[in-house]
Formats: sequence, C-alpha cells, structure tokens
Amino acid sequence: MLNTLLPILLFAALALAVLGALRRVSLWRNGRAAKVDLLGGLLAMPKRYMVDLHHVVARDKYIANTHVATAGGAVASIVLAILVHGLGWHNRVLGYALLLVSAVMFVGAIFMCLRRRNPPSRLSKGPWMRLPKSLLAFSGSFFIVTLPVAGVLPVNFGGWLLAIILGIGVLWGVCELFLGMTWGGPMKHAFAGALHLAWHRRPERFGGGRSTGLKPLDLADNTAPLGVEKPKDFTWNQLLGFDACVQCGKCEAACPAFAAGQPLNPKKLIQDMVVGLAGGTDAHFAGSPYPSLGGQGKPIGEHGGNPHQPIVNGLVDADTLWSCTTCRACVEECPMMIEHVDAIVDMRRHLTLEKGATPNKGAEVLENLIATDNPGGFAPGGRMNWAADLNLDLMSHKKTVDVLFWVGDGAFDMRNQRTLRAFVKVLKAAKVDFAVLGLEERDSGDVARRLGDEATFQMLARRNIQTLAQYEFKRIVTCDPHSFHVLKNEYGAFDGHYVVQHHSTYLAELIGNGALNLGQHTGTSVTYHDPCYLGRYNGEYQAPRDVLRALGIEVKEMVRSGFRSRCCGGGGGAPITDIPGKQRIPDMRMDDIRETGAELVAVGCPQCTAMLEGVVEPRPMIKDIAELVADALLEDTAPVKPAAARREPAEAH
Repeated sequence: MLNTLLPILLFAALALAVLGALRRVSLWRNGRAAKVDLLGGLLAMPKRYMVDLHHVVARDKYIANTHVATAGGAVASIVLAILVHGLGWHNRVLGYALLLVSAVMFVGAIFMCLRRRNPPSRLSKGPWMRLPKSLLAFSGSFFIVTLPVAGVLPVNFGGWLLAIILGIGVLWGVCELFLGMTWGGPMKHAFAGALHLAWHRRPERFGGGRSTGLKPLDLADNTAPLGVEKPKDFTWNQLLGFDACVQCGKCEAACPAFAAGQPLNPKKLIQDMVVGLAGGTDAHFAGSPYPSLGGQGKPIGEHGGNPHQPIVNGLVDADTLWSCTTCRACVEECPMMIEHVDAIVDMRRHLTLEKGATPNKGAEVLENLIATDNPGGFAPGGRMNWAADLNLDLMSHKKTVDVLFWVGDGAFDMRNQRTLRAFVKVLKAAKVDFAVLGLEERDSGDVARRLGDEATFQMLARRNIQTLAQYEFKRIVTCDPHSFHVLKNEYGAFDGHYVVQHHSTYLAELIGNGALNLGQHTGTSVTYHDPCYLGRYNGEYQAPRDVLRALGIEVKEMVRSGFRSRCCGGGGGAPITDIPGKQRIPDMRMDDIRETGAELVAVGCPQCTAMLEGVVEPRPMIKDIAELVADALLEDTAPVKPAAARREPAEAH
C-alpha cells in the first residue's frame, strides 16, 4: 500500500510546491527591477549558506548545531526520499543513507522541541510551535518506512494499521516541508531564504566583506519613486529578503528602540512588509507586537495592506520608522542577513521628500543644512572659532598635506571642541603634516541622509567632493564616525574616493610608529563604548582598545560590547525626531556602563559623548580617546620621528 501511495504523494506534493514557488515569485515581482547576477548568485548560494549564514548562526552553539542537524538532515532526507520512495530505487545503500540522515534530522527536531518547550519571548510562536512536531513526523515516518528497503525489516511488516499511521505521518511531514516552503508557513524561509542569499541586495557582504553604505537615489530619473511609499516600490529582491525572515527575534532582542519602549520592533516591521507583499492583515502574527507607550498604538490585527497601498498608516505607523537609530544591531544579528535599515531609510525618504513629514525638529534641521551647511543653523563663519588660538594650517594655503583633518559639525559644539583641540594637540606632538578645510568644509550630509533627505545629502556631498578635488592629501582623518562612514563608504557613489580613517585608528598607528611620547594612565578604571558607525558599520573594534592599552588602561568590558554594543541613541537623526518611549536609550547604555563599576567611559564619537553626558548624574565621567591621549602626552625627552617619515597605510581601515 505505502509503495503505491508514497510516489503519488511525493510527486503530487512536489507539483504543488512548484506551483507555490511560481506564485511566490509572482509576488516578489511586484517590486521594482534590481540588477543581480542570477546564475552567479545561484552558484554562490551554497557557500553563502554554509559559510556566511552559519557564521552568524554559530554565535549560538545550541541553535547552530540544531540547525545543521535538522536542516542538513531535511535536505538530504527529501532528496533520498524522492529517489528511494518516489522513483522506486530500492537500493540497500540508498536505504541506509536515508535511515542515517532521517535519524540525524529526528535528533535535530528533538532539540527543536526542547527549545520550544519554554521559548524566549523574542521567538514567534503560533505555527512555529508546530514545526518541530512536523519535522519529527517527517523524519520518523520516513525512517520506519525505509527499514524494509535497507533490509532491516521484512517488506510486508506491520499490516494495514501501521501503514495507515505511517501514511498520516508522511502526509503531515511532506505537507509541512514541501508545501510550506512555497505556499506559506514556517518552512517558507527555506525557499525564500536560499534565493535571498543568492540574489542579495548587498552581495558584497559575503565572503568576509562589509557593505553598509546606503544606496543612492537617482534624483534625475523622473520615473523612479522618491523612496518607498508602497510595498511594490521596494526592489523585487528586497521583497524576497523580507519573505526570508525566520522570525527568530534576534533583531528584536538587539534593537535599542524596542528595549526603550519606542514603537519599533524590527521583526514585526519585516513581517508587516511580508503582509504587504501578499496582502491581508497581521492578525496571524504570533510574535511580540510593537511597544505601545501609554496603551496607544494599533494592536495585532489592525495593521494591513497590499502591494499597491501606502505602507504608512496601513502596515506601519510613521513613528515606527522614525524610532530607528540606524545602529544596524538588527542587521548584525539577523541570521538571514536581511537589511532592515535599508528598508527603513527607503520609507523615510518617501515621507521626507514626497510628504515633507519629518517629525519634531526634523524639518528645521534640514532647512538649516540647506541654509547654513550645518544642522544647528549656526553662522557658517563661526566654524573655526574653536581653533582661533591654534594657528591651524588651511588647505587653501597649503594645497598639499599628508593628513586632511575633517573637523565635522562638532566644531559648533562647545563640548566637542575639547575633543578637537585635544586631537590637534596630539597631531602637533607627533609632528604630523596636516591642515583643515576651515570655512570650506560643509556638513558631511550624514544626518540629512538618515532622515531621508537624499536631495540635501547629495547636494552637500557633491559640494564637499568639489572642494576636496582642489587639494592633494594622502588621507582624511576625522573624530566623527558618522562623517568617517559617509566619506569612506557613501561618497564613492559620486566619484569621491578617499583613504579615510577614524582618529582612533590613526592614533593607534601613530603610537605604533613611536611618534608619541606617552605616560601611563593611573587611578581611574575605564570602560569603552563602541560607536555603532565605527564598529558595526566599519568593523573597527580593535584600534580604540589598542590606544587605551598603550596608555596602560585595562578596559573593563561591558556585557554588550564589540559588535553587540548597545547604541547610545544618537544615530539616524533619533535625537531630532525624538520619538518617546518608556525610557531613554542613553540611560539604558549608562546602566550597562555602571554594571562594570568603571569610573570613566572612553568614547570615540561626538554623538556618543553628547548622549552619554546627557544622562543625569551621578554617573561616570565621559572622555574621548583623543582627550585621554592628549592628557598622557609627556614633554619630549628624545627626538620623535616626523610623521612624514613613517610608513603610510596600504589602504583605509
């Protein structure tokens, strides 16, 4: 009986799965065109799955091992089940192979069941609670029906009752795996996820690469939408990426806005985009909702839309988008490598460029950038007031230098001026050949771009690139990770290609080359706060710690440090849009700091300095790395090699 039913069941399920796949592809094709290497991506997909994806998954050994057993066993079991029971290749070797892989899959599914007995709150429940049982049914049933093929049991064992029970088990498992992969359900991530890895929006991320710069809008194309208003305005491979979400909630657990009670949950946001892709409501979403301050906000079941309806006020509320600090913690943690921040900024672009709906002080800041080239609206002529007594060389006078010091808009902030002056002191002590742009420097455009004002960003970028083209320099160094990131990773799209370094990287180089005569830090215990735009965006975690170690400082690391550092709350224009929550993100970060018992926090970003110093006292002291180095400088007791004689970096860090 089973020998007759199994081939029918398997090939019927395969046919329905193919129909489902065609349907899903038609849903993705609602999106705009995107340039991808179709064949090359497919060929690269196995390595991306086995190496890049599992590099992220392997951070949780339990889940990594479980996933290898379950997913690997499932793929092998499906292939062998089709060969043995579908095509009737009743070969003993194939039979034993199917027994082995189905047993491995069964063990993996058991560990999934144990995980789901008391799942973390970040995990979606609902159909996901059914999945381990479905995998057990599939692997267990195929294990038993394969025993006669392997010669372990006689061909006609068990009788009709066992055949019926096994048939139900096979049907259950086959429906979950074959149909669920393309028609919907927990296994959908397997089909969409594989193709998402093949045709990823950022293929540069694979093979150990890093890709964090926002994609530019073609403002000259009058046919292209300015940002994303409706789901169909996303590119088709962005829609595919949303469909790949496994609802593990790692993005939710990492998100500072979610933890602060602001109305953003990155997992729910992606699932809302999936609803918009297929049409309907979020009534069946079985995870954590958006935080709802004061009981206000839409409950589950009231978010809905379709590919052709506006996203905001249908699928999501505007405050959800403006809550994001663009810290990329969600992207860093996502095992499916989904690009949440790209999607949020794309939707912000529509609100800002088409609707003029940037909240709170957003419109004022954008107007200031256009009128005065700085977000605070300060008179441009005051940009160099902080250095009135420092006799700094200007690029307009020198024309050619080793280092162009990009000051940034911290020049207008009295607290950050201390950092700038400290860094200048260090550069002079190291006898570095450097100069500044002075009044020729404009805002880098970071804030405008994160707020969705691509037009203002591109205007500022092109003006800065035009200015920089007049001069010769070996590298740009800046104390601001946001300017560092934009100059290094986003100006290239407009033919602005430079070697750019954060000041912590350059300081580590100067110290390593023996250019500075430093004393040792004594007394105060120190922890270090990783800026998002230096760490997660650019992968620089070591240089700041090397500088602190050179000062004799043993860093007392926070639990959330390195790539898991908690955002200070100052990125993405968050202090400007100022969406309320149950607590402030910098207060949460200060709690992380207090847990270390450190008396001083070393930072490397003016935004981080401002946000952390905004926490009410008592709290630890905040000092930039440049200030710590400047404090440790000793009077020269021996000649120091001039900076020009030291080796230059082969590439930007």
